[in-house]
Amino acid sequence: MPELPEVETVARQLEPELEGHAIERLEVLDARWSRPVGPKKLGKQVDGRVIQRLGRRGKYLLLGLDGDQTLVMHLRMTGNLVLREDDGEILDPAEGRILYQGERTTEERHLRARFVLDDGREVWFTDPRRFGEAFLIDDAKLPERFSRLGVEPLSPEFRPERLGEIAAGKKAPLKSFLLDQSGIAGVGNIYADEALYRARLHPLSPAGSMKPEHLVALRDGVVAALEAGIDAGGSSIDDYRDGRGEKGRMQERFLVHTREGRPCPGEDCDGVVERIVVSGRSTYFCPRCQVKLRRKPKRRKATPKRVRT
Repeated sequence: MPELPEVETVARQLEPELEGHAIERLEVLDARWSRPVGPKKLGKQVDGRVIQRLGRRGKYLLLGLDGDQTLVMHLRMTGNLVLREDDGEILDPAEGRILYQGERTTEERHLRARFVLDDGREVWFTDPRRFGEAFLIDDAKLPERFSRLGVEPLSPEFRPERLGEIAAGKKAPLKSFLLDQSGIAGVGNIYADEALYRARLHPLSPAGSMKPEHLVALRDGVVAALEAGIDAGGSSIDDYRDGRGEKGRMQERFLVHTREGRPCPGEDCDGVVERIVVSGRSTYFCPRCQVKLRRKPKRRKATPKRVRT
């Protein structure tokens, strides 16, 4: 599933290309993409609107339109939002897949929605597994709609003290804690592994067991992992492509994720990366240099001494 770096990459690439352009028409080709609103209804609501911005909240893409409304899109597991230039070239089929007659690319068979812009270019939302979605919402309702999402990890608000407040009293493993979008928004399976390795914290450590120095390390680890992902244009392990239709490069730079059996990348560590399952997700870590914290013991209430009479 595309995580914060992948969504942020798409937003940064496409915003300067789309800002100020009108959507001549929106063609919703899969009713699941816009449900419960019908494809034609959503198309009419968006047709002719001018794009003012393209941003992100957590793993959501926010296409801001004139009239104080936003088209919110989620890529889910296999969604992509890609700008298509009208250059007349035949696009090369990926991974040796055969084109259907009349197709320019195998992505056309997975096309769920098409934005036709006023300059003739198109933006495609493709999604092989059809879990992606979109909905139109008033800008004034955005805070309420995203009230359950946690702190943005690339914002000034994400400080060690704030992280400590979120983790306080939580018994869940750190890996599960990072995947909980109500605490920290946008971190998924890949970058949770990478962040915990950078912080040298074991994924099974109880979240509430962190001391101040661990909070600093994890905060820095999360930010560093996400920024590395953005710098590499995201991770293309499976279906993800950036806003230009190109693969990301982060998968070539993983420290531990998917590196089971390989040597720990740490200079002073001779450990080997292992894989376990945490909350149903494959989790990669170095058992030698990632410290497993113990749960903080509960404070016992002092028993009043009996006074002899």
